[in-house]
Amino acid sequence: MLEIGTKAPEFSLPDQNRQVHKLSDYKGQKVILYFYPADMSPGCTNQACSFRDMYPQIREKGAVVLGVNAYTVESHKKFETEQGLPFLLLSDPEKKVLQEYDVWKERSMFGKPVMGIERSTYLIDEDGVINKAFGKVKPKDNAGQMLKELR
Repeated sequence: MLEIGTKAPEFSLPDQNRQVHKLSDYKGQKVILYFYPADMSPGCTNQACSFRDMYPQIREKGAVVLGVNAYTVESHKKFETEQGLPFLLLSDPEKKVLQEYDVWKERSMFGKPVMGIERSTYLIDEDGVINKAFGKVKPKDNAGQMLKELR
């Protein structure tokens, strides 16, 4: 995980509607930047729906939610539509941002090493500084955990 108190790496990624977003677009707002392995898998759907359900309270606390993985914008659009997600899903098929945020890691699948996203969440403050960093988060608990961290 990246170090708390350091500047969060800038990025420029398309969302599910093909609009490009930069971290700097959110200066003045808190950003919950969560990295998840897959669109429409059970764990990732639990996590996204928890953020969906808590999104009004998250917005009340001045924060936005941005989900990121390596899937296509088309996959993100389907995921957003099927689950009624009110936040942006950013696509990083080249895995550049995943690597910059230290979430692209070797994992074990059926006893064999594979590269993939380690489910992780960063809380970035209004000035673009990493305030909190959580690795290996539990999908259904992550949104509540982040809501508690917002001040």
